[in-house]
Parts: sequence; structure tokens; C-alpha cells
Amino acid sequence: MAELLLERGYRVIGLSHSPLPQARPWIEHLKKHIEFTSLPVVDVPAFQRLLKEYCPREIYNLGGRASSAQLFADPVLTGEVNGMAVLRMLESIRITDPTIRFCQASSSEMFGLAESSPQNEQTSFRPRNPYGVAKLFAHEMVRTYRENFGLLSCSSILFNHESPRRSPELVTRKISFGVAKIKAGLADSLALGSLDATRDWGYAPDYVRAMWLMLQADRADDYVLATGRSHSVREFCQVAFDYVGLDYRDYVQVDSAVERSPESFTRVGDATKAQTVLGWRPKVSFPELVHIMVEADLAELERTCV
Repeated sequence: MAELLLERGYRVIGLSHSPLPQARPWIEHLKKHIEFTSLPVVDVPAFQRLLKEYCPREIYNLGGRASSAQLFADPVLTGEVNGMAVLRMLESIRITDPTIRFCQASSSEMFGLAESSPQNEQTSFRPRNPYGVAKLFAHEMVRTYRENFGLLSCSSILFNHESPRRSPELVTRKISFGVAKIKAGLADSLALGSLDATRDWGYAPDYVRAMWLMLQADRADDYVLATGRSHSVREFCQVAFDYVGLDYRDYVQVDSAVERSPESFTRVGDATKAQTVLGWRPKVSFPELVHIMVEADLAELERTCV
């Protein structure tokens, strides 16, 4: 998102819920172009002071606790970061400057045990973990502040958006990094949960472009952002291993300890509204996404191992 905004001539302020560590390789190239600051999620007066100091015209909230390992770990903190922090932002905007445009990164996890497929803006939400519940709370607060206080607030209901900057804890990066290590001779196997689990995987830069378009629209609204196509973990493995000339069946091991419960309906998004209203369509295909991630991890291993 920061790269997209910088390309369009924005002054970008990077806000973190916790102090920024010294080494974050994925933002090293941006440090000279972005002003960074940190802010605890419970400090409303401090956030209001930041709004008055920087006078932002647009705010994109991409923060959250998202890894599978954190889905049920510390639900209270998940509720604070993914839910209450958004309410505090909205209330601060309402008090300080209600003309600020606000975009919340909602999640397809809000659909949870969906009763139909594909899912769109009219599909009922049935979250099944604290992450999804907290995201749904924030999502509904965005709508509430838009409808009751006139805030230019909107939510992007993001289906899985991947890139080389994904945490290695998440399955797509776990696969791409695992493939790179196996190809480099640094590992001989890759343990995953169910290979039949499916997701609608898209390329993160495509999705942030849609979020930007949302805040340029005359009317604030909520949009599902998705490719409309579902792929299994098995397919992801096959494309990733094929890219380096290997057969995934020789290396992938199923670890039942990290399997998630099966879902009643396929998790896949219907982005017709975003296509119609915003003119948005994803540009990067599923195989291209997988290749981008594997290539980036191969390059990173080559750089760090030299």
C-alpha cells in the first residue's frame, strides 16, 4: 500500500501498534520515503493528536493479528487489535475531522461457516474464531459510523491476498519458502496440514489498488475483493514445486496436528460489485502469484546464504 501511495505522490505516514523493530527487511527500501511512528491500540488521545499533527486525508488500516497460530491464542488481545482499535480510530476521526476517508481491511474469515458459495457483500457472516469475530465487530462499526455519523468509511472484505512479504507462518509463504529451501538443499521435506483445503488466493498489490480505488469513489461503501477462483493447498504445492523442477509428492508431508476443520462451502469471493462500481479486476493469475513468491524466496536465500 505504501508503495502504491508513494507512486501517486502521497506523503505517507506509517503507523504501528507496537514499536517498530530495527530490522524489517520488507520495508528497508521505504525507510527514506515514509515517516514512521508507533501508537498503542488503547491510546485514543494520542491518536487524536496524530490526526491533528498530520491532517491525513486518507487512512488505510491494515493492522491485525492474522496467523493461524494466533487464531485462538490470546483472544482478548485479538479483540483489542482487530476490533476495538478500529472503533477507537473511527471515534477519533469523528471527533477530530470527519472528512477523513477511512478504509478498513476486513476479512473473508468473517464468512466462516458460510451457508453459500461464492460469497459476496450480501452473504451472511458466520465467523468461527476470535480473529473473524473481531474483524466482524470492526466491519460493522465501519458501517455504523458511515450510516450514523456520515463518515467516509468503508471496508474491503479481503479474500486471501498473498505476496513474498507474507509471514512464513502462513501456508502460502510456508510453501514458497519451503520449496526454496528444498531446492537450495537446506531442507528435505515440508510439513503441511490438509492439502485439500481451498482458498481464493490473489496477489496483494492487486488488492491494495482496489482499496485505493474505494477511497477515490464519490460514495463510501463496502466491497468484496477476490479473484473468484478457488485453489487447493495441493494445487499451490504442485505449481510451486513444478516451478523449480520438483514433484511435490516427493517432499510434502501431511501433519494432522495443524489441520483445520473442513468447511461446509468453498471459500471463494464474488467481486462483481468492485468490478462494476470501481472498475477493478485482479491482474496477476494464480500461477503467476505462486511463481512470484517462490522466485522471491529463492532470491532471498541466495542473498543470505552467500
